Amino acid sequence: MSRRAVGTDFVVNAVGRRVPTVVNEKEQAAFAGVGAHEPQGRKQAPSIRSCRDYPADGDKRVSDLKTALKKCGLRDGMTISTHHHLRNGDAVALMALNAAADLGTRDLMWFPSASFPCHAPVIDLMDRGVVHHIEGSMNGPLGEYCSHGKMRGMGVLRSHGGRWQAIQDGEVPIDIAVIAAPTADAFGDADGSHGPSACGSLGFALADSIYADHVIVVTDNLVPFPCIPWQIQGNNVDYVVEVDSIGDPAKIVSGTTQITKSPDRLMIAEYVALFLRDTGIMRDGFSFQAGAGGIALAFVGSLKGLMKQAGVKARFVRGGSTQYLVDLMREGLADFILDGQTFDLAAVESIASDPRHIATSPFTSYNYHGKGNFASMVDAVVLGATEVDVNFNANVNTHSDGVLLHGIGGWQNCLFSRCTILALPSFRDRIPVLVEEVTTVTGPGELIDVVVTERGIAINPRRTDLLDSLKGSDLPIRPIEELKEEVERIMGGPPAEAQITDRPVAVIKWVDGTVLDTVWQVETGSP
Repeated sequence: MSRRAVGTDFVVNAVGRRVPTVVNEKEQAAFAGVGAHEPQGRKQAPSIRSCRDYPADGDKRVSDLKTALKKCGLRDGMTISTHHHLRNGDAVALMALNAAADLGTRDLMWFPSASFPCHAPVIDLMDRGVVHHIEGSMNGPLGEYCSHGKMRGMGVLRSHGGRWQAIQDGEVPIDIAVIAAPTADAFGDADGSHGPSACGSLGFALADSIYADHVIVVTDNLVPFPCIPWQIQGNNVDYVVEVDSIGDPAKIVSGTTQITKSPDRLMIAEYVALFLRDTGIMRDGFSFQAGAGGIALAFVGSLKGLMKQAGVKARFVRGGSTQYLVDLMREGLADFILDGQTFDLAAVESIASDPRHIATSPFTSYNYHGKGNFASMVDAVVLGATEVDVNFNANVNTHSDGVLLHGIGGWQNCLFSRCTILALPSFRDRIPVLVEEVTTVTGPGELIDVVVTERGIAINPRRTDLLDSLKGSDLPIRPIEELKEEVERIMGGPPAEAQITDRPVAVIKWVDGTVLDTVWQVETGSP
């Protein structure tokens, strides 16, 4: 992308949102509609290297991260990337950024595949000028920091597939990738599914290892060559660093992988399972994907019972994997788990030991600038949202107050499923979730087929096939406008309007790299 000085020009995109034409000194294309953007050019590539400059015995170990960073030519303004497979137990991202700080480096761009509350100390590094801004999900404290206008650059939020697209297309050249590896050899081959800090797949770090100019593998479990199986190839790695611990794998389970106990949310899960049965989507050889939230996990349990009754088996299920998907496969109800991220320790053990549990990456699963991907081959996906409006646009990044608190993950990419279902309560904390217009557009309504709440099921009018298939069903099918009005009557009206300024603090990218929406700074004193 061409560069020019930061400006304040805005355009209105295809979903009616005002978006900046320049973000962090890079010119941007506005979202033009699903499938409307035509990519040009060739894929990004790292500099050519020669075996002449690497140890003939294959031993790429150096003493510590500072040494590795210096050997990679660390300097002010570089982009450092990390991955998040250890989730809230990750220690390597801060290790790398603190090492850069100790070397006196400033104005870095941190490019994580996701962030978690454990990364809150990056706020101090931003305050000190070490990190200039973040392009990646900003959860909790980091999202609050950005929303209040404290970050010097603009945040850029991408889906998992959008991150691969941005790396592959050269939108974000990575100077140094730092990859936390639960197992590695001295050559740099690395695996995530074995070792004391096993986290499962390393798929989110794969693009970094292929396209970054320099790659550092950090491990707490060095094994003799070859590290088998390898998910990261040592031929792409410059240096290997041994540390005492890369993090706490127990914190891979970070509060999202517990089945709901709420009667209303259990009802939502049951509605979703019955919907798949009554529409005929649940059939022998079908496929589905469900997240790791409480409703999604309850849905898997309900669906399992219906599958047993009907005598049907799924060909594959997509993960984020959990104990619930592992049990489904082990009970003979699914042939394969295609796994992009392991959400609990039972799934970590499964991916390490069962050849039917297959590690994937955002390239195969989600990358929109590829020759197809798995997402559009999934019969049904069950997702959540913070808001949905009457046009079926959905928000997963902010709440109605406008504060940025959540990343996108694979959510946008999953919208290309043959049937996209949002399963969510009609209100949270007495604030309606069904609204006239979402605060932030993360996904356009044309890709969202069904909204399931405890008060009924709304089907996008575009999906006449689904409406026809449910004629005679006992399920409570209702217009989304009717559901919204009912919730507003109960809650005393719509949510309060977000108190925001006209200063942009972040943008939401679509899967093709165009700008879908803008996140605006919240007013001083707002939550």
